[in-house]
Parts: sequence; C-alpha cells; structure tokens
Amino acid sequence: MIARRCSRTACTRPAVMTLTYVYADQTAVLGPLAIHAEPHAYDLCSEHSERLSAPRGWEVLRLSTVPAEPEPTNDDLLALADAVREAGRVPSAPAPTPEPGLAGVRESRRHGHLRVLTTD
Repeated sequence: MIARRCSRTACTRPAVMTLTYVYADQTAVLGPLAIHAEPHAYDLCSEHSERLSAPRGWEVLRLSTVPAEPEPTNDDLLALADAVREAGRVPSAPAPTPEPGLAGVRESRRHGHLRVLTTD
C-alpha cells in the first residue's frame, strides 16, 4: 500500500489528517485521514495539521485531537483475519442488503448543515 503524502508544497511526510473547507459556513474541517483521496480535500501531515489556521472570521472544526497512525497495527491485521474467516463461513440466512455505500455508517453529530459520519 502506498501511503499518501502531505498536500503542502515540498512536504514529503505521510498524511495523517484530511482538511476540507465548507465555504457556506466559513468553516475549515480537519478530521482523520479520509479513506480515499478526494479532489477537493487536502491531506496533511501531523506537523501541518497542528499548525493549521483559517482565514479571519472562519472557524476551524477539529474532529480528532490525535492524528491517526499511517501504518497498520496488529489490531488491523487481526480484524482482517477475522473478516476473512467470517466470509469463508456459510451464512444460515441471507443478510439484508444495506443501502449502497452506507453500510456501517451512522451520524454521530451535526455542526450547522454538516453531518459527522462514523463507521461502526
């Protein structure tokens, strides 16, 4: 897996946080590293995410105080092994089909018209 790099010019450190702007609310949202690189979001390293400032009159909404580790942990590997084992078992009844793209996602809080979605 190729780690994403910080979006700041000349920075080669690995990205650990994702920054997005909500222009209608004059809000900069800094949260955990997004699963996929988004064209209108900025991936930042730990140093640049800590030094982030917003234009005058804007609010910075920080969704995580501790940047995520860029490397997989043993827990990730164990969870992957459990998922593979579970997928190999024959289900007793067909599972209900969740809405595409929303399986395991729930709304945890709101900020203006923004929704914070978390995965189970």
